[in-house]
Amino acid sequence: MAVVHDAELMTVGPDEAVVTFRTDGDEPVTTRVGDAEVTTRGPYHSARVTGLEAGTEYELVVDGAERSEWLPPSFTTLERPAGRLLATIATANDVHFGEVECGRIGDLGEEELGPILRAEPGDPPYPEVMNGAVIDEMRGLDPDVVVVKGDLTDAGTGDEFESFLDAYGALGERMQWVRGNHDVKTDPQFAAGYAPYDVRVDGVTLAVVDTVIPGSDRGELSADQAAWLDELAGSTSGPVLVFGHHHLWNLGADHRSGTYFGINPEDSEALAAVVARRENIATRVATRKWSGAPPRPTRWPGARRRGTCSRACTAITRSDPSRNAASRSASESLVRRRHSAYAPRSREGIGGRRG
Repeated sequence: MAVVHDAELMTVGPDEAVVTFRTDGDEPVTTRVGDAEVTTRGPYHSARVTGLEAGTEYELVVDGAERSEWLPPSFTTLERPAGRLLATIATANDVHFGEVECGRIGDLGEEELGPILRAEPGDPPYPEVMNGAVIDEMRGLDPDVVVVKGDLTDAGTGDEFESFLDAYGALGERMQWVRGNHDVKTDPQFAAGYAPYDVRVDGVTLAVVDTVIPGSDRGELSADQAAWLDELAGSTSGPVLVFGHHHLWNLGADHRSGTYFGINPEDSEALAAVVARRENIATRVATRKWSGAPPRPTRWPGARRRGTCSRACTAITRSDPSRNAASRSASESLVRRRHSAYAPRSREGIGGRRG
């Protein structure tokens, strides 16, 4: 039996689940969800099990993998929301064009999370391989809107940004983006003032906010943007979905931090207050997981959620980047939601709101 590493229940939807893991070689491994099973070949595995019943508990087994907090013995599929599907949205983040290796945050030896992966000499850069897989899956999904939520580049150079536009621009006018902390490494003013902006489609509003602090990897949400979101949500009776690069502070924490990696505690609380006041803010989608303030995908019945953020991240899609393998099979999950579309953005014309 193959030795399985880093097995994780990556995505759960109403009718499907995705489990990712790796093996040392190309050995076949069978993943079982209830009575259904899928066999994949390594070294990088993405096992998608479909045809599941909504709101149902299933036993989960991956041959050769030990159960852990990432691979529970069972899970329950999401309930299927009532109401019509308004729109479909695909989102990606931390696509890091220009990066040459993944599996590490910080300096060598400081936070080496591994496995450290690089493209072999002569092979295309791994961000192009992984993002190519994400874009192919987005095309298959045919979403109404695509939102790429920051860290479009590794160091914020013009060439890296053009590589991002060349790749994701293939999705056409429905592709939207916002900057992340990596995108201001070279030019701290890159895309300053470009967000916030809104995108509207078939009764749904996307609110895209800028959480970047130039010169820092930490995040904020300015008072002006919080007020903008409050006014935007108050101007529509339909659902509002908020997109940004940084995640929230854990609102239930018993301490505060001035060096938090996401949105600072004060701004997180201000955003949470807006969400509490505006019942039509259905959920918030960020680079990392919600911390303490869960999304509310069931508040609006028409907003169907499927999957998680796409795994195009090279280092920070989740708290354990070692689980991001540089292979097409690792670039697997997407977010489906109801949404709207607008024009793609380039360096020219940056600085105004859209919507």
